[in-house]
Amino acid sequence: MTFKHAIAISISVALMAGSPTLTFGAGPTVVMTKADLKWKDMGNGVEAAPVSGDMEKGASRFFLKYPVGLVTPRHHHSADHYATVVSGTITLTMGSKEYKLGPGAYFALTKKASHTAKVEGNEEAVFFIQADGPWNVVMEK
Repeated sequence: MTFKHAIAISISVALMAGSPTLTFGAGPTVVMTKADLKWKDMGNGVEAAPVSGDMEKGASRFFLKYPVGLVTPRHHHSADHYATVVSGTITLTMGSKEYKLGPGAYFALTKKASHTAKVEGNEEAVFFIQADGPWNVVMEK
């Protein structure tokens, strides 16, 4: 299973410098508290907190945080990913269909599914994402 969701920014190599890198599969058991998360600024108020893998080089697991009021442009990701909303509320738009998603909601974005996301209300939105491959954002025209 894999997770991923983002906005129109690319993650630089410097972003991931010093973040934890773990191998998927038969690796060590990992336990992280909220206080253990190391949030990295990705621009436009978006932050990522790596949990395992390398977001730039391959499969990974990470938290992604969107600020209040964020609206992403239409985009897709090259690698399949799956996400669970941890907190906050978003409207995910795919084609002409809108989905209002809150804590506990799950969505899969596969096969380069084009989408936008809008943070609703007065609370930032946090997702847990698992990506099959390198994390990128490809803008749609």
